[in-house]
Amino acid sequence: MPAMHYTLRWPDASETTAYSPSLIIQDYFEPGRAYRLDDFAQRLQAATAIANERVQAKFGFVCSRANDQQATLLARIAQFAPQPEAEVTVLAFGPAD
Repeated sequence: MPAMHYTLRWPDASETTAYSPSLIIQDYFEPGRAYRLDDFAQRLQAATAIANERVQAKFGFVCSRANDQQATLLARIAQFAPQPEAEVTVLAFGPAD
């Protein structure tokens, strides 16, 4: 199953490299585009659910790494929740290690 990384820029200008076990993440995010926190969270959850369905179908179990990544990103989003105009920018997609 083709996995990938994607790079995010947070409202504080810090950057994170995230993991997806499926290329589906590219269907939900566009490089160079900024997403409001709630929109980013909804897209992330939808993409992770589909990725997990694909992993489940192929291997018989969901991807714990994808679930952990989602939890980490949602916790990071929560840190910026007090900032009503905060956005996450998807910088790039790249191959997984």
